[in-house]
Amino acid sequence: MSRIGKKPVTLPNGVTVSIADKSVSVKGPKGELSFPIYDNITVVVENGEVIVTRANDLKENRALHGLTRACIQNMVIGVTEGFSKTLDIVGVGYRAEMKGTNLLLTVGYSHPIYFMPPDGITLVTPTVTQIVVNGVDKQVVGQVASKLRSFRKPEPYKGKGIKYSTEVIRRKAGKTAGK
Repeated sequence: MSRIGKKPVTLPNGVTVSIADKSVSVKGPKGELSFPIYDNITVVVENGEVIVTRANDLKENRALHGLTRACIQNMVIGVTEGFSKTLDIVGVGYRAEMKGTNLLLTVGYSHPIYFMPPDGITLVTPTVTQIVVNGVDKQVVGQVASKLRSFRKPEPYKGKGIKYSTEVIRRKAGKTAGK
């Protein structure tokens, strides 16, 4: 049986889970999220815990078992604490600033880049070389952070670009290093 799938998801105070119409809805102090339930997966709420079980041991059902449990766990964490990713901007003249709720990026192109975050995502710039992406949905937070990084990926020679704060850029030696 799936190690992740058979662990129950404990519900903290202030979080309610409802199951209806082949979907799970999690409501908490920071918002509400939902996730579809697949056909051979059953989700039950009892004694302040969410328990996920599967109908049989087919490969697809084993995979969906762990996936469903992990997504429910992420929804519970999201509506209580939220998720955030931090991006660092490296390069001379590269900077980010907020214009209302939109983000203005200057990353070496002939034009600035205006980025409008989707609903449920807040962007914060503590310094001009740092962007913090906050939200309740883990998938959307990661997707927005990836989109921001794609505007100027870090290059391996000088390390200039937009990178995750935990990312390590493998540096290459330039063509003069061989002489």
